[in-house]
This record gives sequence, C-alpha cells and structure tokens, in this order.
Amino acid sequence: MKDKLDEIKKNNIKFIVVTGGVISGLGKGIASASIGKLFSNEYKVVPIKCDGYLNIDPGTMNPIEHGEVFVLDDGGEVDMDFGHYERFLNISAKIKWNLTMGKVYKGILDKERKGDFLGKTVQLIPHVTNHIKDWFYDIALEEKANIVIIEVGGTVGDMENELYIEATRQLKNDLGRENVFYVHLTYIPIPNGVNEPKSKPTQQSVKLLNERGIWPDMIIGRCQEYIPEQLKEKIANFCNVSKESIVTGVDVDSVYKIPIEFKEQNVDDTINAKFKLTHNADLEKWKHLVESLSYNMNGQKKVITIAICGKYTRLEDSYASVVEALMHSSAHLDCKVNIKWVETTKIETLDDAKKALAGIDGIIVPGGFGSRGVEGKVKIIHCARENDIPFLGICYGLQLAVIEFARNVCGLTDANSTEIDKDTTNPVVDILPEQITITEKGGTMRLGAYEANIKKGTKIFELYESEKVSERHRHRYEVNPEFHKILSDKGLVFSGLSPNGKLVEFIELPEKTYFVGTQAHPELKSSLTKPAPMFYGLVLSAVTKKFGKNN
Repeated sequence: MKDKLDEIKKNNIKFIVVTGGVISGLGKGIASASIGKLFSNEYKVVPIKCDGYLNIDPGTMNPIEHGEVFVLDDGGEVDMDFGHYERFLNISAKIKWNLTMGKVYKGILDKERKGDFLGKTVQLIPHVTNHIKDWFYDIALEEKANIVIIEVGGTVGDMENELYIEATRQLKNDLGRENVFYVHLTYIPIPNGVNEPKSKPTQQSVKLLNERGIWPDMIIGRCQEYIPEQLKEKIANFCNVSKESIVTGVDVDSVYKIPIEFKEQNVDDTINAKFKLTHNADLEKWKHLVESLSYNMNGQKKVITIAICGKYTRLEDSYASVVEALMHSSAHLDCKVNIKWVETTKIETLDDAKKALAGIDGIIVPGGFGSRGVEGKVKIIHCARENDIPFLGICYGLQLAVIEFARNVCGLTDANSTEIDKDTTNPVVDILPEQITITEKGGTMRLGAYEANIKKGTKIFELYESEKVSERHRHRYEVNPEFHKILSDKGLVFSGLSPNGKLVEFIELPEKTYFVGTQAHPELKSSLTKPAPMFYGLVLSAVTKKFGKNN
C-alpha cells in the first residue's frame, strides 16, 4: 500500500468524505454530486459510493424497498445515487465505484481462501479496513483523479457502515490531514408549535462522528429554511467547526439548484482553502438551464400531464430516472410537465384504463419484471394506441406494446411473453437464448451499453439523428424473431435492430402522433444539459398535440 500512497501524494489527489447523520434519506448523494459539480469544470472528479448492505449489488432488490437500480455502460447495477453523479458531473461511472459490504466481505474471503493471509488471523481491523482503503486508492490512481468524493451510505451509528467510517477516518493518517476534507450532512428540524430550527440532533450526530475519530470540516444542515446566524454560532461552538463552514442544505423545488446554493454559500471556497486550491466554479450554463426549469415548474402556462403507468408507484424513487428525464425535456421545451402515477395492478378493464387516462397528454410504461400489473399495462397501451395518445414504452413497456399489438391488430389473441405465460401458443416475447441456461440471478441479465442500427426515415432516426445508437439495457427477454414478419406486415415498424439483426431495440407506429418503444433504458443517460431523445420527443409531441405546433 505504501507505493500507492506515495503515488497519490505525488499526484496531489484530494479526498472528500461525505457522511450523514440523524436520519437517512437526507440527500447525501445529491450533496456529493453538487460538491463535485463545483469542481468538475477544471478537475477530474471521481465519486465512490459505499453501501452497507450485504448484497453484491442492488440488482436483486425490489425497487419498492431500495429504489431504482441504476445501470452503467459497463453493465454494473448500482445504487441510484450514481444517477446524480452522472447527471451532475457529466461522466460515465463504473461498477467498481460502487462498493457494497457484500463485495468487501466476498473480496476478503476470496483472498483468505487463496492464502493471501497465511499465518494471520483475519480481522475487521486492519484487514477489512485496509481492503476498503486499497479499493479507494486503486480507483484514484486508475482514473487519474484530481478529487475523489467518497459517499458513505446510511447514518453514523449504523452497524452496517462502521467499517467504512473507520476506513475513511484512517485516510487522514495515510494521506495527511491537509488532503482529506470531511463533510457531515445532518438534519435541522423545525418542530410544529415551536417554529424555530433546532440544533440538538446535529450536535448529537456530530458527537457520534467524533466518537469514531472524525471531526468534520464542514456541516451541511438540511433544513426547510436558511439556518440563522445565531444557530450557526451555536452549532460551531458545540461541534468544533468554524461558523463559515456551516452550510444550509435548504429545501428546494429542484435538486439542480443545490450546486448553485452551495456556490452562493462558498462551499467551494472553504474546500479550496483547506486543499490550497485556486479553483473557481463555473455554473453559468447550469444556472441558465436551472432558471428555465424553475420557471417551467412554477410560472409556465403551457402545462402537460404525463402518466407513468407501473406497479412500483408507491415508491416514486423506483422510477427516479424516468422522472428526471421528463424534467430535463421540460427545461428545453418551455413547458411544465405534471406527472400522474397510475398503479396498473388496479386496472382490470379497458374502461378502467380510459378513466385512469382522462386528461392525460402522454403515457410512459416503464421497465419492470413479473406478471403483477401486466394486464393493466396492456390495457393502458391499448388505449394509447387507439386514442392516439403520445406513448413511450421502455424495456418491459416495449415488450407489452408488442403483445398488445399482436393481440389486437395481428389477431393473436393469446399472444404473451413466456415470462408471464410459459405455455402461450404465441410467445411474441421470449427469453434470450443465452439466458436459458443461466441459474444465478445477480448480474446475469443483458446489462449495459449495446449498440443498435437505426433505420433511416423513422421517428427514432429523426430523434437521434444517427444510424448508430448506444443505450443501456437490463433485460432477459426480447421480441421473438419468429414473429418479426407478422408484426411488421401488420404495420409495426422495427426502427432499430441489434447489429446482427436479431434483436428488436426500437419500435414505432408511424401513423400515430408518437408511439415508440425501446428495449433499452434511455432515461439512464439523460441529463439537464442533454435530455434523452425519446423523452424529449414524447414531451414535444404532447405539447404540440395539446397547444399546436407554433405555441
């Protein structure tokens, strides 16, 4: 490890550690991404997320329990915070940057079995903490980073993240205190009836952090309003930080405002001073887009409503990137996008679907798995097609659009996916051949970036303006090649195919205002500066259909 430390010091690589306290869900990922945003115009910023769960990755978790699984170009299934990292920092993250305790323990046990620890009793400290630090240092050097931001998941005091906390504590001893900056995100409540912010939870949280050997350089207090100067002084006295290093993580209507808030509160200047940097954050283009988005959210007269129709709607984080992609499109199209959540498990008839879609300007059927809520989605798609409501099907949404078309246009009344009905006589969607013999569930789907050939003259070609498109995938099933001819003969256009021509990547119905689908997940690459083309097309079509072409 000494050689790595020497190389890190030689290259002047800095580390920012972000921890959280009081309660979970405060937004450490957004805070980390926002801090990184302040430095990303000049420095190479690499984020690392440390999760305490024992899963190797979140790929086998239920989205209702954990939120969206974010898929990377390299096929990694990672925590949804990576969506913030990529969107804010304009990077393509890597699977290695997401460290879970499952990966940590597996790595340690693999080393022990290989004999790497011969003669030693393997212990949590130093062997596991050294393994974690080694992971950090490898990433910093492999990526030639200038700044590494380490987000420690969970809350200080959790058993699950104790080893991460200890490993990050040791960074200051390995690298020198001047090369590590600790940020602690806490909660400052304003209790009903008291109507003033209270600092005691922050004080107790910082005390817990101090007990683990970390004294924060900066405290970000998540609060409904800006922290009063008097309260900052109190926190500074009790938590041993300067008043200037106490920042308000104020509630905002858009997460994209947070880098601007941090800049206005001199977060970058405080970090610059510690690291002896002369960097100046450039957020001008970002501000312009955020102002446009803010106006659209609060003052825009052109308002459309998009229905997101799925079965995980009781946790909106299950579709976080879908929502973000709509917001990105809104910022570029001068309209406000309202979202209506439609729980498809409650849709039993075509009339149910029609009622659920009353007043809707566009429809998204996002990705998913399993049979629950599927027939409701099929009925939603039926309504979209028959009533010419702009429609976007994503992954499972494309597959179900094909099933609906096969049943109601091609006359294959029992058409289905073998995922839903393995005995169907018309399996228009079937498992990928290479998936048949796979028994392990984790990390074995068709994952990551895959290229497609786009057919000229199609809506998809118009959206992407390219004959080659690469999007991220996460699936085991595909449109069955045996049914390609009957589907295309009846008018379903395969506007994008895999390079070997076997896998349907994009579909459309050209006679409709906007009826498209993709086997990929384009929402995962959408950003405020560059919206996903298929989402942009959906919002544009909905606005044009409702308000006319010139409005």
